[in-house]
Amino acid sequence: MAKQAKNTGRHWYVVHTYSGYEDAVREALLQRIESMNMQDKIFDVIVPKETQIVVKKGKPKTEKKRLFPGYVLVEMMVDDDSWYVVRNTPNVTGFVGSGTIPVPVSAEEFGIIQRHIGEDNAPKFKIAFEKGDLVMVLDGPFAGYEGVINTIDDEKGKVKVLITIFGRETPVELDFDQVKKK
Repeated sequence: MAKQAKNTGRHWYVVHTYSGYEDAVREALLQRIESMNMQDKIFDVIVPKETQIVVKKGKPKTEKKRLFPGYVLVEMMVDDDSWYVVRNTPNVTGFVGSGTIPVPVSAEEFGIIQRHIGEDNAPKFKIAFEKGDLVMVLDGPFAGYEGVINTIDDEKGKVKVLITIFGRETPVELDFDQVKKK
């Protein structure tokens, strides 16, 4: 990085990694900070994730999903030493920025990321259904009936399914885990 790096104060920076290695980069960076005595220049390393509820085989399962695959956030003061430690961590491909000088994340952008990864956020549902899909009801009074998805409510984890009962289409609200694709 030569002499272009200046002590610009404490900021969050985005580091590009090989996709799938974000957690490994975080662990390696935390070890390097400790072993190279960089605690006064590199303060925190996070892999932004949010909790999602994914329905697999008809059962809801909570998973942590990376918000930005291939990226890690590092809170640091950039100078030649700290830049070298981060840049030469295994599986790091570089900083996000123009040229050789890393560009810090703005306070507004970091605030948005914090809201997404905040522990107070309820898990979001992630499902592979779309409006118009043919589904089989697995549970409840309509178990065994087939129907067509009419509406999807990701926030509540509910679907409205049109089921034909006595020759009429009847909308029935069900949980995501009560139906499966036909």
